[in-house]
Amino acid sequence: MKKLVLLAAFTFGAVFFSNVNAQQISENALGLRIGDGGGVGAEISYQRAIGGDNNRLEFDLGWRNGSDYDVIKLVGLYQWVWNIEGGFNWYAGAGAGLGSYDDNRGRDEFDGDDGVFALIAGDVGIEYNFDFPLLLSLDFRPEIGFSDYDRHDDFTPDIALGIRYQF
Repeated sequence: MKKLVLLAAFTFGAVFFSNVNAQQISENALGLRIGDGGGVGAEISYQRAIGGDNNRLEFDLGWRNGSDYDVIKLVGLYQWVWNIEGGFNWYAGAGAGLGSYDDNRGRDEFDGDDGVFALIAGDVGIEYNFDFPLLLSLDFRPEIGFSDYDRHDDFTPDIALGIRYQF
């Protein structure tokens, strides 16, 4: 009986997910991801479809030159994309990144705040593909950072709006 239930669940899942992935994602998309993850702000974002599936890679490069600190961060994510209805998709992914932090405040209590950091990230979001080559998305990316300095060893949630040109 258990085998019959598992076989039915597997068959239903295979049929459901084959219909969900009916819409193809764009081969390339380039634009901005506008949020405030880790104090970086807007990021240049590139997405690249891989294989015949609705999977893709996303690379985001962010930097900030401020009076208090300078940061540069590169994050790479693998994403699975599922069609909801029409041009709406939802996606989930995971990845990692590297960055560099430079404190410009020059006070003793901030000595040693400079350095590099690594992070792991998750990603979940929703997007809309217009009939013309525009992709809008809203996503949530939690990040966990690792470094020698405690300031970068924490959980950083980030909500961002993505605006990308598809080609």
